[in-house]
Amino acid sequence: MPSATELVNIFGAEQGRLQRLVRRITGNAHTAEDVVHDTFLKLMNRDVRERDVGLVVTTARNLALDAMRAEKVRASYAESVSSEQVQAGEVCPEDAVASRMEFDALMRALKTLPRRTQRILLLSKIDGMTYPQIARTLGISVSTVEKEMISALEFCRNWKRRREKI
Repeated sequence: MPSATELVNIFGAEQGRLQRLVRRITGNAHTAEDVVHDTFLKLMNRDVRERDVGLVVTTARNLALDAMRAEKVRASYAESVSSEQVQAGEVCPEDAVASRMEFDALMRALKTLPRRTQRILLLSKIDGMTYPQIARTLGISVSTVEKEMISALEFCRNWKRRREKI
């Protein structure tokens, strides 16, 4: 398959530059390595040619931004758990594990949403962007942002209802 060979060639030539770019975004060398690896895996089944270096760089940048947003979610969640622990006393290890599993399950569930819907939700809830800001960032209408946010929030409500039934 020629495109796989070309993708390997692109990564051979651009890996150092991609890691530096992602390290600047994430501030972490280990995360940069993981993101560059994920970039390769994400594009592995696509018809990538030598001229598609921009696609590789954009994909790495977007994955780095996604990693940063996910880290913000984890940090925010950790802060809220810590605040609850301080207010309510010690949390038993079983409750801490259950909370972490619940959070991980939510993060996995959110990955089933369409990519743009995920980005809209994260830009709003994690980055604190307004709908018009999100619309400008993604090059879509405010109406589309509103509709996809409704869809994402409904998804979250349904997910929570399903989890409560378990």
